[in-house]
Amino acid sequence: MSKKAVKEIADLPYYKPEHSDVLKEMDITTLSQLFEALTDERYDDIVGKHLLKGIGQKHAEHWIEVIEDSMAEAKAEEPVPGTALVPAEPKAKKVARVEEPETEIVEAPVEIKEEGAYQAEPKAQLDAKTKDLLAKRAEIDDRRPAFRRQEWFRFSRLGEKWRKPRGIHSKMRRHYGYRPPIVSIGYRGPAEVRGYHSSGFKEVMVHNVDQLTGVDPRTEAVRIGGTVGRKKKLIIEAKADELGIRVLNRTG
Repeated sequence: MSKKAVKEIADLPYYKPEHSDVLKEMDITTLSQLFEALTDERYDDIVGKHLLKGIGQKHAEHWIEVIEDSMAEAKAEEPVPGTALVPAEPKAKKVARVEEPETEIVEAPVEIKEEGAYQAEPKAQLDAKTKDLLAKRAEIDDRRPAFRRQEWFRFSRLGEKWRKPRGIHSKMRRHYGYRPPIVSIGYRGPAEVRGYHSSGFKEVMVHNVDQLTGVDPRTEAVRIGGTVGRKKKLIIEAKADELGIRVLNRTG
């Protein structure tokens, strides 16, 4: 999901006016203070205890990325010390020929990327409708209950993996209120973004380099098949980097 730089806490996505009172009680009024709170032990208070209504783990991680981009953009706009322009003094008028000062050519410093340094992954370019649907899907995911097998708590050998209750006298199958919820269509997310990755990309399964040809790097990301060997996988990743395509399951 593409992220827009913000300058105030109220500009954050998914932010609600009632969150301001909770953050003020925690002495959080700026983006930098909120970023520190989300990256230290206060993260469990904000997300784990659900102090901010409607803000779950995915929303908090998205906030961290948005604030990081905003801080990086603000830092890039700050003038570098020692490079401020000083107004030149007016030159004295001379009757004789005035020699023009030689222009000093300053070469821009070449950015050297260290081997193994962190590089940001490409971001998906989404329209407003898709962004809203992904945000809605995230809210549905946060409130969706955990579906467990019937009587998983009584017989440990059954495990918690979901199985549809089929017993003729099953209270769970008959949706009795005191029994756990069962899988039904009402818990699904929006159909338009079904199958999208959490980053906002559509997933495309590939097994060789040739299948990268038709991939749109703006809206699609690739997932390399599990049967592909390590040597061939590295070749696919190198080619994807040349084309600017994001790989969802990179090696190591």
